[in-house]
Amino acid sequence: MEKRIFKIVSPIDSKVMLRVIPGHFVTSHSHINYYVDLTMSQARQSEAEAAARILARKYESSTVVDTIICLNSCQVIGAYLAQELTKGGIMSLNAHNTIYITAPEQDINGQMIFRDNSKPMVQGKNILILSTSITTGVTLEKAIRSVEYYGGKVQGIASIFSFVKEAHGVEVNSIFNADDMSGYASFDEKDCPMCRTGQRIDAIVNGFGYSKI
Repeated sequence: MEKRIFKIVSPIDSKVMLRVIPGHFVTSHSHINYYVDLTMSQARQSEAEAAARILARKYESSTVVDTIICLNSCQVIGAYLAQELTKGGIMSLNAHNTIYITAPEQDINGQMIFRDNSKPMVQGKNILILSTSITTGVTLEKAIRSVEYYGGKVQGIASIFSFVKEAHGVEVNSIFNADDMSGYASFDEKDCPMCRTGQRIDAIVNGFGYSKI
């Protein structure tokens, strides 16, 4: 499957790229015809830092950010994003004049929760939600509801790749979008044309990666 991979490079910084595999993939919410592998953006220092620099441009002079909530294991990018925002003079209302970086926990029902020790990072805070990729927006919706439940206010949503342009009236700031991937599509399991034509499933995918079938 990996032999089919192709790369889409950001025109802003060549260190930032999408590694894309065409095929038939299953997420927890949908079937997709391209898998966007962002493992290197999550784990490679140079790529994570470069992605953070691009994303920071949207917020560094106009948005109050107290906490960055990281989805899909993107805490490394989150740390660099906090650094870039701090260097850019971002406003923070935290007592220590710094930006918190945390991630929600998912319970057995798939709901996102914050333990008592993490609640102070959310309650009453201005939140920037950060993800590596957003496809259907279902996980993003859960994150927004969780932030609101714990008393936080979503001031921004950032992602390396997003198929979604906005959520709850908040614009999604992404480096890449569906326009960068001609033909990219997400389908409900019941309406998947690849299933109807008998195309085999290549892998089960999520924010951690993929598992071949």
